[in-house]
Order: sequence, then C-alpha cells, then structure tokens
Amino acid sequence: MYDYSGYGQSTGKPSECNTYADIDAVYKCLKEQYGVKDEQLILYGQSVGSGPTIDLASRVSNLRGVVLHSPILSGLRVLYPVKRTYWFDIYKNIDKIGVVKCPVLVIHGTGDEVVDWSHGKQLWELCQEKYEPLWLSGGGHCNLELYPEFIKHLKKFVLTIGKSKAATNGSKKTAVDSDSQSNTTDSGTSDAFELSTELPEASRNSLDSRLEKSKKTNKPEKSRMSTDHVDRFRRRKGLVW
Repeated sequence: MYDYSGYGQSTGKPSECNTYADIDAVYKCLKEQYGVKDEQLILYGQSVGSGPTIDLASRVSNLRGVVLHSPILSGLRVLYPVKRTYWFDIYKNIDKIGVVKCPVLVIHGTGDEVVDWSHGKQLWELCQEKYEPLWLSGGGHCNLELYPEFIKHLKKFVLTIGKSKAATNGSKKTAVDSDSQSNTTDSGTSDAFELSTELPEASRNSLDSRLEKSKKTNKPEKSRMSTDHVDRFRRRKGLVW
C-alpha cells in the first residue's frame, strides 16, 4: 500500500505523470530490493488509481493478476460520455486495457454516484483474460468494502489465479523435461540461438467503436494463440533472458 504524489502522506503534486512515476518506483523497489517476481504480483487500482495500475499492467506481460475497483474508462469520460479519445484526455484506460495479458477482476457498485457503473462494465468487456466480475447492487463509490461479497470474491480471485499459475508452471515443466530428453537422445548436443524479443507495439486507438460493434454482432471472442511452444523452445535451447 502506498500513496500517490499529493495524496495521503505523500508530498509532491498530484498529476497523471507523477502517478505513473510513483507506481514505477514501487515496482522497481519490489523487483530490486525485495526480489519479487512479476508472476507474484497482483496490482490493485481503485478509482483514479486504476489509471497507473492499468498503465503498468499494459507494460508488464507476466503479472499474476489485476484488480480494478470502481475503475474509470478515462478522465474525460467521467465528466462527459464522449465516444473517442482526445489527446488532452488523461488515464486512457479504455485504450490500454486490451493490452493487459493477465487475469483481470473488475469490482463496481451499480449505484456509484462518482464513476458510473458502465465504466467498469466496458473495461471488463475489453479485457483479454476476463475473470468473473463483481457488480455490487446499490454499491457506491467508497463503500464497497462494507459488502460481505467484496472480501469473499476478492479472496476467491487470489486463490483461483494462484492455482492456475501453479498448474501452468507444472505442465510447462513436464513438457520441457520431455523435450529435453528427446533432444539429448536425438543429437546429444544442444544449439544456442538468438531470438528477437522485439514485438510491435499494440495499437492504442480508442476502442469505443469496436466495443459497440462487438455488442451488435455478438460474435464469440476469438481464441488467443498459446505461447507455450515459445517457452518450451527457449528452455530447450538453454536461452537465458
């Protein structure tokens, strides 16, 4: 738990740029001073805090999970129901959420008087890995923790993604061991190759129109290609990243 610049006990000026710098500093501290791995991290962002949370999650691909508590689509969309992203808008979550690759839990109150419930619903619909959302009937903007379902659902999410991660790691280890034995039998040696890690940056144009089209056509979500074969190839070839 930490305070952003200008909030709580933190000094400085509250701004979009500073909040991004704050969460990056906390992330760097966890990595360098405490040795925490990305796959151990669950990011939690509430209200405006969903901005820096989604921003970091869109840049770190191997997080365990993300929790969005009463999140916003963007700063401008809290005030006006605009259908596109303008250059002067802040916390453009709607354009970044689709890049987040880990499981995402969205919690929002249906009676939120500050950030309309529709913000949470649209963000959840745009997630790559959707986890069962929690829509608290009549819940406001600052009282969701008082609902018994809140802690119960949050705990369920943490336990579920923990089991999922353990199962995934177990299956990868078995596959890698099998491939390693096969490779040793066939050739007796292993060659080292350099793989390019440069990937094209995903487009972050506004997704409002795409969201509306998906609602009309009601097409099933396309399945994403598994990257397990890439992981097995790297482990088999003895690559170190």
